Amino acid sequence: MSYTIIYSTKAQKEIKKLPPHIRKRIRVKLEFFYSQEDPVLFAKRLVKPSDASYRWRIGVYRVLFDYDKTVLSILSIQHRKDVYKK
Repeated sequence: MSYTIIYSTKAQKEIKKLPPHIRKRIRVKLEFFYSQEDPVLFAKRLVKPSDASYRWRIGVYRVLFDYDKTVLSILSIQHRKDVYKK
């Protein structure tokens, strides 16, 4: 199944701040998730969803996203120590 992937402005800014080797690792893993029949199978549902409902773990980084039938909205990409802070 094909999904439309939308990156929020916040996620775009966050990924640009990361070192190149981390960006590459995240890009490769996201491409893997996107290529799957159901990418949400690899995600965990957030217990206290604020903006995002799901998260993927990529090493020590977390990708927070929302999911609709045909749209994946990437909302945030941050280090695990920062991602859940308000």
